[in-house]
Amino acid sequence: MATLTVRNLDDDLVRKLRIRAAEHGRSAEAEHREILRQALGGEPVKPSRAEVAQRLAAFQRDIGSRTAGSSAELLAQAREERTQRLTGGGSGS
Repeated sequence: MATLTVRNLDDDLVRKLRIRAAEHGRSAEAEHREILRQALGGEPVKPSRAEVAQRLAAFQRDIGSRTAGSSAELLAQAREERTQRLTGGGSGS
């Protein structure tokens, strides 16, 4: 494995990197590796708890007060909506 040294980083950037590492439960060095891996098209990264919470909150806002049916009903509805979007209307049957 190679070693990479980065000099002359802004103090604020270093602070943000350390905070981000702590939020992800990693060491600063592990977080730096992960950032580079993401930036250069490596393996996908698990979202942080905060990101998951934000996505869940957005999803809950999107569905509003709708009640969920069975998974089969939800899948059928999703397929129907997708078919309508792709065909410009009409049913997928």
